[in-house]
Amino acid sequence: MRRYGPMLLVPGLILLSLVIGCSRAAPGGGPVDEVPVSSTVTIVDALGRSVSWDSPPQRIVIAGKSNFFLNDAVYVFPSAPERVVALTKARQTTAPFLALLDPDYTGKLILSPESTAEEIATTQPDVVLLKRFMRESVGEALETLGIPVVYLDLETPGQYKRDLAVLGQIFDDPDRAQAVWEFYESRMSRIQETLADLAASENPTVLVVQFNAKGGEVAFEVPPESWIQTQMLTLAGGRPVWTEGDQGGWTVVNLEQIAAWNPDVILVISYFEPVDTVVSTLKSDATWQGLTAVAEGRIFGFPGDYYSWDQPDTRWILGLIWMARTLHPDRFADLDVGDEINDFYTRLYGLDAQTIDHGILPLLQGDVTP
Repeated sequence: MRRYGPMLLVPGLILLSLVIGCSRAAPGGGPVDEVPVSSTVTIVDALGRSVSWDSPPQRIVIAGKSNFFLNDAVYVFPSAPERVVALTKARQTTAPFLALLDPDYTGKLILSPESTAEEIATTQPDVVLLKRFMRESVGEALETLGIPVVYLDLETPGQYKRDLAVLGQIFDDPDRAQAVWEFYESRMSRIQETLADLAASENPTVLVVQFNAKGGEVAFEVPPESWIQTQMLTLAGGRPVWTEGDQGGWTVVNLEQIAAWNPDVILVISYFEPVDTVVSTLKSDATWQGLTAVAEGRIFGFPGDYYSWDQPDTRWILGLIWMARTLHPDRFADLDVGDEINDFYTRLYGLDAQTIDHGILPLLQGDVTP
């Protein structure tokens, strides 16, 4: 069951050209013919490209890599189940989240992240949504075929505001886009206001580190300075210990470097191994026990449900709330992460309490309540 909580209806940041039928005085005061109503929708995507349709596109396809970020953003719009005709299989998943939102999910065409432009074209899309970095590999070929393509980032809070407005235009629902952004903005504002009087030196030093055992070899990696994980930490009142450059991707760091940083708090991310197991293993490791954060019980597993909350998925706002509560427990003593989870899934996805209790909460992992 999907139901949407009350939302403020505020005009979105959109580009919409409307030619509306209007009455004009006829010469001599005779009867006036109505001018036919027509509408042209024009958006500007993440690459600054203008894309237009005679009316809002009805057959929407989500393609390419990093697709679940797009999937989850698109499905905050109530008309997504009827208008999304094809999606792309996500590599990182524990269960079909979209099946909770879309009663027709199992009947939709599921593409591969490596699907070619010709394969995507068989879905007869009115528009294909792609991440910005997919233009060269598949987007340009789709453009050559005459298929409208919209590129999105959805990587940082600022980009979320812009790209939600673009999606609001595509789904002919700019008020919903603005209301969803206001949900994010209200949480960010609360955190900012609560921490406003703290000096930078009062914020704890923090290591956000990904555990990666791909290929059977364990590695620890830190995110670039420009990525959302680092931005979230700063917004949550933490001082990242690793921001000495921006390498464009996760950077491997060794234990000697981690020991040299010796942060006050360690937040562990794990996408493909249970984060609770990873943190438990680190806590029992003699080398890690020598770190201040581990010795004093301040190493935490980053929470998640279907996906980890640290990523530029719609859940990043839950990650930000959790980080602020974890780093500054005294300042956010009245902040209940459980309530925020329920509010998130009710307000953004229209899920009822029973669905949240049975479809979301059992999947929670990490130190949701540190």
